[in-house]
Amino acid sequence: MPDPIQTERRGAVAILTIQRPERLNALDVPSMLALRRELEKVATDRTVRAVLLTGAGKAFCAGGDVAVMDEFRARGELAVMFHALTGEMESVIREVMGMPKPVLASLPGVAAGGGLSLALAADWRIASEEATLVTAFPTLGAVPDGGLSYFLPHFLGIGLAQELLFSNAKVTAARARELGLLHEVVPAGELSRRSLERATELAEGPTWALGATKRLLHAAFSESAESQMMLERRAQVEAALRNELPEGIRAFREKRRAKFPPP
Repeated sequence: MPDPIQTERRGAVAILTIQRPERLNALDVPSMLALRRELEKVATDRTVRAVLLTGAGKAFCAGGDVAVMDEFRARGELAVMFHALTGEMESVIREVMGMPKPVLASLPGVAAGGGLSLALAADWRIASEEATLVTAFPTLGAVPDGGLSYFLPHFLGIGLAQELLFSNAKVTAARARELGLLHEVVPAGELSRRSLERATELAEGPTWALGATKRLLHAAFSESAESQMMLERRAQVEAALRNELPEGIRAFREKRRAKFPPP
């Protein structure tokens, strides 16, 4: 079987591509395990300063592989399969959210179900004009997983989250941009170029500081204002003890672009 996840390097950017175009890059347990392992590798590679996650062909990721679900249903083992599938999806989402460097999701087409969860876990989302976002779970009679019931209310508020999760509406790229679910929408022919360009911009930034900012943003969902400011203060002091902040200050004073060192 071909490797379900392809990893390549473009400078300091690691590009992870889900390679199951014949299934719209739907994920089963083995492919999610492979994705988690690749995410773990790039997380600990200091030469990688940004991660670009995408799907081969015309889709980003259609979520869980329904054909595999049906095989387990026929054997009377559907609950066992979902226990394993959602467990691996949780591990993948945690790796993306906990990645100590920026993760960009590039959506050439549909992001559905768990694939939508995967996209929303990223720090920057850029999509083709042809992309659509679909919750998908109501169609199967399933419930949201991969953190979707966390992401949507926090991104949109509970009213819009209810609208998407109860109606299974297809959200166009343009509408998703209006809602703040996407950061950029570009013509299909420009997606690869712009995604790599943006990932490279992130890779040239202050990697440690961006990772710390990412942690602060996630903490903001559960912390009070007082505790959040305490976390900010601690992170700022640590930044002052590292190499990025001093370089940024020097560059500002010298009226030049900062050259941030590896974290």
